[in-house]
Amino acid sequence: MGNAERESIYGEVTSRIIAELEAGHLPWVKPWDSSACPCTMPHNAVTGRRYSGINILILWATVIERGFTGQRWLTYRQAEAAGGHVRKGEKGIVICYADRFVPKAEEERAGQEDREARTIAFLKRFTVFNIDQCEGLPEELSHVPELPGPLVSIAEADSLIRNSGADFRIGGGEAYYSPSGDYVAVPPQAAFHEPINWFRTALHEMG
Repeated sequence: MGNAERESIYGEVTSRIIAELEAGHLPWVKPWDSSACPCTMPHNAVTGRRYSGINILILWATVIERGFTGQRWLTYRQAEAAGGHVRKGEKGIVICYADRFVPKAEEERAGQEDREARTIAFLKRFTVFNIDQCEGLPEELSHVPELPGPLVSIAEADSLIRNSGADFRIGGGEAYYSPSGDYVAVPPQAAFHEPINWFRTALHEMG
C-alpha cells in the first residue's frame, strides 16, 4: 500500500475523532468500565478475534453513528459462508490490517550474510458489516446477549426516564445522544464503578 493510501486511512480516522470531540464526546472521561459491557470491544462475529488499533476507534464511532446494537462484525464472504447474507443496499465500513513480513529473497540474503532479515510493513483494507446489517445468519451469530440487570433503583429517576418519551437504549460501551437517530444510549448499570453514576450519565445524555 502506498503512502498516499495509508495517509488516507489515518486521515479519515483523525477526522472522525475530531468530529466526536467537537460534538462533546470525550471517550476517555467516563465513570464506567467498557470491558464490562456486552459486545463492547469490536470483534469478528465468526472468528471471535478482537479488532485492534485504529479499527477500534473506527468501529466504535460507526456503532454510535448508525445506532447498531453491538460490536459484532464480519465480511460479506463470511456472512455468505455462515448461511446468511448482507441486506441489499447496506453500506460496509472500511478497516485495515497492518503487519510486517520478510520477502523470501531477503530471507535468503540475510542467511548468506549472517544478519537479521529486514521486514517490510504492509497495510491492507477490508470492508466489514455489522451483524445488524445481515439476515439469515445462524442463531449463534445473530442472538443479542442478555444485559445484566440494574444494581440500584431510584424510583424518581426511573420514572423520569420512563415518562420522558425519549428513545432510551441500554447496551454497548459508550454513553451518547444520537442526533441522527434521535435516541439516547448508555451502557448497562453493571458496568459503572458506582451505580449512582449510571443515573447521572443517563440524565446527562437525556438533557
